[in-house]
Amino acid sequence: MKVLLTGGAGFIGSHVAEQLVSHGYEVVMIDSLVSGSTKSVPHGIRLYNLDINDCEVESVFKIENPDIVIHLAAQTSVTHSMRDPYFDFQTNTSATVKLLQYTARYNVKQFVFASSAAVYGDAIQLPIDEQHPINPQSFYAVSKYTAEQYIQTFARVYGFTSTILRFSNVFGPRQNPTGEAGVIGIFISNLLKKEQCVLYGGSQTRDFIYVKDVAIACRKAVESNIAGIFHVSSNTETPISDLHTFISKKVNIDLPIITKPIRSGELLRSNLSNKRTQLKLAWVPIYSLSEGLDETIDYFIEDLSQSMEGRNDGAHSNQNSRTVIHSQA
Repeated sequence: MKVLLTGGAGFIGSHVAEQLVSHGYEVVMIDSLVSGSTKSVPHGIRLYNLDINDCEVESVFKIENPDIVIHLAAQTSVTHSMRDPYFDFQTNTSATVKLLQYTARYNVKQFVFASSAAVYGDAIQLPIDEQHPINPQSFYAVSKYTAEQYIQTFARVYGFTSTILRFSNVFGPRQNPTGEAGVIGIFISNLLKKEQCVLYGGSQTRDFIYVKDVAIACRKAVESNIAGIFHVSSNTETPISDLHTFISKKVNIDLPIITKPIRSGELLRSNLSNKRTQLKLAWVPIYSLSEGLDETIDYFIEDLSQSMEGRNDGAHSNQNSRTVIHSQA
């Protein structure tokens, strides 16, 4: 089976690619490389250096004829969506509709979509199950939920399987520490550099899921080929302030916290039930928060060390082993 993976060179996508390749799938990627990196791409994978809004993306479907699409490419910042909702719409909704048109035109069998816990808004009850009312409180959440509606309608009209995975807060190695979406990466990076962390509120809670568990869930979705909406989560609620304390103890660095008001569009509490996913996709999270943090901290320590020493030789040799097909635009 051939899988076309959008955002494949990014944080989550690169782990999904590794998981799929290790289980015998042929993987091709589309990635703009704005936030992704060729260093993260497994050997032997064809990477098309395109933005998902580019018209050349259709040629990838025509050339590769994929069986499955896993759509991970997205604008992921709630804060950015509030500043520039039209860009958010173009990236998360409009581009998804284009991919769906190609999916129908080139007879793709399954479309797997990375959605978000943000679509629920503030919880009426916890843990949140898939029947919880939808109440988006940010433009990012609106863009994701609107994309879901397009996906389900296209699937009904054209007969392919639509599998929507609503992720809770994903963390792990390769996470971008400069972006708002990755609070764990930000905390670890700041503490290792002896810089103070900023807590926007701090009492709000999140459901953190390790990226390798997310990658396995994506593979399970492909293996099962079941239509529906499924949570990929730890089903555990962790306060952000407690998270900072936990990470500080692990890296043995204690710095004062800068506290600021909670930002517009942020949820107060989040905890997703994963019972349906366990039952239907035969998936359970393997990593605890502590285990995932240990691996993530090790990654950031090594990355920071290499950055400080200026050792880039490995990056150059890795890039030479990939096939990168650049956009003609």
